[in-house]
Amino acid sequence: MFQNLQDKLDKALHNISGRGKITEINVAETVKEIRRALVDADVSYKVAKDLTKKIQEKALGQNVLTSVTPGQLMVKIVHDELADLMGGDNVGVNLSGNPSIVLIAGLQGSGKTTFSGKLANYLKTKKQKKVLLVACDVYRPAAIDQLKVLGDQIGVEVYTEFENKNPVEISSHAIEYAKQNKFNVVIIDTAGRLAIDENMMNEIRNIHQKVIPNETLFVVDSMTGQDAVNTAKAFNDVLNYDGVVLTKLDGDTRGGAALTIRTVVEKPIKFISTGEKMEALDVFYPSRMADRILGMGDVVSLVERAQEQFDEEEARKLQKKIAKNQFGFDDFLNQIKQIKRMGNMKDLLGMIPGAGKALKDINIDDDAFKHIEALIYSMTPEERRNPAIITTSRKNRIAKGSGRTIQDINQLLKQFEQMSKMMKMMQTPQGRMMMQAMAKQMSGGKPF
Repeated sequence: MFQNLQDKLDKALHNISGRGKITEINVAETVKEIRRALVDADVSYKVAKDLTKKIQEKALGQNVLTSVTPGQLMVKIVHDELADLMGGDNVGVNLSGNPSIVLIAGLQGSGKTTFSGKLANYLKTKKQKKVLLVACDVYRPAAIDQLKVLGDQIGVEVYTEFENKNPVEISSHAIEYAKQNKFNVVIIDTAGRLAIDENMMNEIRNIHQKVIPNETLFVVDSMTGQDAVNTAKAFNDVLNYDGVVLTKLDGDTRGGAALTIRTVVEKPIKFISTGEKMEALDVFYPSRMADRILGMGDVVSLVERAQEQFDEEEARKLQKKIAKNQFGFDDFLNQIKQIKRMGNMKDLLGMIPGAGKALKDINIDDDAFKHIEALIYSMTPEERRNPAIITTSRKNRIAKGSGRTIQDINQLLKQFEQMSKMMKMMQTPQGRMMMQAMAKQMSGGKPF
């Protein structure tokens, strides 16, 4: 995500990082490189020009404090301007209706149906809403079946009328059904087309006028670059929608659409979608995205994802097991499952400050734990509870069952032993003091 832009902005800001002071000449050089990086990332030239003009004016109008280098000051200015370009503040979804009606629009192939499923899952699990999905794409083959599969996957009911080919009627009937069955939110997945046409616009306009949604979201494929921006503008002229959803952002290393779309249509980006998993949906925060673009990571989002998977009762049980030296491979598997639910590994590691740059040329498998899981699943229940009983003969059996080697098993056992010792040490007063000192240092010496 934004890898090319991140690399080029890093080079541009490197030009000024070693300078003793800010001057018109070195600012002009840096701004020129920033503008070039933005245009290369598929940001429109006008937006790139306006943004870099603001950066230049701010940079020349500030004095560098003794505790701040020119490079640090320039990074802050660029960060603030990028965040402002993408909207400044986070804007939530309007769920004020009873039921709340969310209308999903966009071109065919933009990821509307998958996003509808992700949004339903998000509202169900994080907002505790009773959600009804409505299948109004009556043209694309298997579109209704796709939505039903997603609904079954996340445990959300899908309203369908297979014989009815009138999306306006279907959406109206669905809302009546939702009121009768006390659903909190109705998400209407509408049909897309391969290109903008009059019939499509009339249909989505008629649905909009009939159901009067609390929230209309326009879904765009970020990989289409400036075409996504142009399409968003055309739809906004017809629907006057409330917000934008960017899908497939993990497949776009340039990211120009995310930077430009807010300025062109003057509507907030509300969600970003990465990958096919139903949990792979993030609320869009301009400031956090600016952090990631500039290689600063996104620790806040990382912590939030971890907290979502955190179970206090399970944590207490685990703590007792560690204290009694009963931590086994079954517990290790549960930890792996929690990490996997947080998202793909490269995305998670990219949220750690500095890690994105270090990992840019490293291919991290989205299922990086599969070999470890294969080894553990090849163990007997007793071996998982007590790894100390795993002898050479047992290792041979585990290797054959998992398709791995003896060396892989030895490495796993060694790493598991080291981790167990470290976790047990953290339960001691000295270990807790060490963790508190590390946390204080990471927070810049500020108390929690």
